[in-house]
Amino acid sequence: MGLFKRSSKYRGRPEDETYPFPKLLAYGTQHILTMYGGVIAPPLIVGGAAGLSATDLALLVTAGLFVSGLATLVQTIGLGPFGSRLPVVQGASFASVSTMVAIASEGGVRPVFGAILVAGLIGLVASSFFAQLVRLFPAVVSGTIITVIGLSLMPVAFTWAQGGSGAEDFGSMGNIGYAGLTLLVILVISRAFQGAISRLSILLGLVAGTVVAVFTGKADFSQVGEAAIFSLPRVLHFGAPTFEVGAIVSMTIVVVVIMIETTADILAIGEIVGTEVDEKRVAGGLRADMAATAVAPVFGAFPCSAFAQNVGLVALTGIKSRFAVAVGGGVLIVLGLLPVVGAVVAAIPYPVLGGAGIVLFGSVAASGIRTLARVNYQDNLNMVIVSVSMAIGIIPIAAPEFWNSFPDWLGVVMHSGISATAVVAVVLNLAFNELKIGNRAGASVFEAAETSRERFGDTLDDDIRGEPRPVPRSRPRPADGQAT
Repeated sequence: MGLFKRSSKYRGRPEDETYPFPKLLAYGTQHILTMYGGVIAPPLIVGGAAGLSATDLALLVTAGLFVSGLATLVQTIGLGPFGSRLPVVQGASFASVSTMVAIASEGGVRPVFGAILVAGLIGLVASSFFAQLVRLFPAVVSGTIITVIGLSLMPVAFTWAQGGSGAEDFGSMGNIGYAGLTLLVILVISRAFQGAISRLSILLGLVAGTVVAVFTGKADFSQVGEAAIFSLPRVLHFGAPTFEVGAIVSMTIVVVVIMIETTADILAIGEIVGTEVDEKRVAGGLRADMAATAVAPVFGAFPCSAFAQNVGLVALTGIKSRFAVAVGGGVLIVLGLLPVVGAVVAAIPYPVLGGAGIVLFGSVAASGIRTLARVNYQDNLNMVIVSVSMAIGIIPIAAPEFWNSFPDWLGVVMHSGISATAVVAVVLNLAFNELKIGNRAGASVFEAAETSRERFGDTLDDDIRGEPRPVPRSRPRPADGQAT
């Protein structure tokens, strides 16, 4: 347990809580099962676009698991100036998938790795400066971003619940039934039990759903016997990276988006855990993020970022220990070294993952709403900031092709609801709250509406329902000089 010795700098903080190793292993494994589908999807998608063989695809997946595990350890335990020392899980970023697919479709994976390497180094240099922008993320901004993180992840959960993209029986009642069963088990365990059992509700739900899937023929473990028992990561297996200017520029923009998302996730974790997150901790988290991204191409892996679904798991279970997540990082490394173990985990059916995802991702949105509840909406334009930022962030969900006609550099940012929300919320907060010129009390029409409700109370609801409104009793006219 020497590896998990508490840092004197952060001693006494909620994230420094420790448990016996068996509990740490259980909690850490639960984190990995939660994000496993997400971490293996980018290699499969990009490798398919590059036309790689099944063997090379498997190498991409195991490399991604290995690098994600190393990045998670650095992020949680810390290594000098690297790492936020918070319960943050690192994994292959979905934000970079579309850009990598575009590059790989024309030139294969070598220019992809070259672009990631350069963009990661640029991000590493910019991390300290970028972290100084943390003051631009007050509760009205961070709460909005956290809410949209949860909402943006919901389509992933529902896609899994229907069988996963490309499934022959996509959307079938059977698939949705597995998701519903998993969700039901999680809810029953959460309600009926307390303590450690309740905190393992996601893990137990995934196990129960998978067991049922095995007996009904939905889970397929046939590939487990064909997987290698042990395999070391291969350095530059796909050849030396190549460097193309266009690919590097595109990937650098993606890295900025990743940094925005990671900053939002670190702030979200800070809110959920109830610990102080200053610019130094954000800078450390971004350095770990970008260092992992820069190193990833050496092993044949893709850009790393914080996983928002694991933010939801922390909120749901109340397990705030960064050491539990660190053990999860160790599990990822083992999965990257033992393809046979990874094959077992990969056999968990997508509908089962979808049932757990509904709870997890909904918990992220609920955490954002909880943060927004602390925001002051009196005599300011905070309601406008929340409403507009959230609406812009939901565009990629409600209208996925909305930004297609815009320039590519803008589309890369705005196609991610998380980064779009962050940009809009920060800009509006600067314009409405930080810029004091022209500000005056009661300027918002939303504030006027709130004041009306406070004045008339339930009578406004009576109007909406069409019920007769009570006639107010007349009041005596005040004497001269008396307050009205």
